[in-house]
Formats: sequence, C-alpha cells, structure tokens
Amino acid sequence: MKKFNEAMGKNLKKLELYVPVVAKVHGGTHPEFHDVRKIYDGIAAKIKETGAENTELDNEFKQLREITDNYTVPGDVCETYEAVYNMLSEIDEAYYS
Repeated sequence: MKKFNEAMGKNLKKLELYVPVVAKVHGGTHPEFHDVRKIYDGIAAKIKETGAENTELDNEFKQLREITDNYTVPGDVCETYEAVYNMLSEIDEAYYS
C-alpha cells in the first residue's frame, strides 16, 4: 500500500483538476470518458472517506481498465487527457504492488 499512497499523493490534486476539464473538452467525442470520470470520482470519494490503505478498489480499477482498453490513449486527444490516463494507470499499478 505504500506505493499506492505515494501514487495517490502525487497524482490526486492533478486528477481533481484534470478529470473535469477532460470530461468537458473531450466528452462529446469520447463519451466513455464520462464513465472514467464517474469511476474516478468514486475512487476519490472512497479514499477521502476511508483512507487509501483501507480502501477496496479492485472493481473500480477493473472497470477503468475495461473502459480505457488498459489506459490506451486515443490518437485525437490533448496532453491533459493523456496525462489523466497515465496517472490512472500509475495508481492502478501501485494499488497492486
């Protein structure tokens, strides 16, 4: 859990800023991102409620991997969209380390 705590600490504030912006900018052409946002919001809420080390997130990360095709960045998106997928991938990987 140490790696997960570090990854969340490093990425949480950026994700809180980036995820709503990406949903607004790319949600029309990439409607799957609305699902990514809902799942991310659920992860963030769980962590704030119970703390990172006490949170069960297997289902959320499984859903994110399915929706994003293992965090594959679409070819027609901005760097912020790519950054969100990279950060989500990093916290997913850290969760299982």
